[in-house]
Amino acid sequence: MKAIWNGTVIAESDDTVVVEGNHYFPKETIKKEYFIDSNTHSVCPWKGTASYYTIQVDGQENADAAWYYPETSDLAKQIKDYVAFWKGVEVTE
Repeated sequence: MKAIWNGTVIAESDDTVVVEGNHYFPKETIKKEYFIDSNTHSVCPWKGTASYYTIQVDGQENADAAWYYPETSDLAKQIKDYVAFWKGVEVTE
């Protein structure tokens, strides 16, 4: 699977985990040069507290377009430290 934004592959993995229709990429498969830590957090009742990244490619930013769970509930252990995308990031094979 590939995550693409602004014409650039920002993550690529053969080992994504699909939860609620979202592909979660292992953290080590994201191209860190495109990711900026965000102060944004949200809470999912069954997964835990999510942290976010802003994606920056060729001078353009996509605020909070990637999220991950640094700590998860027991029900979501399979996505601990995996990264998922939204806000126009295309995930494709």
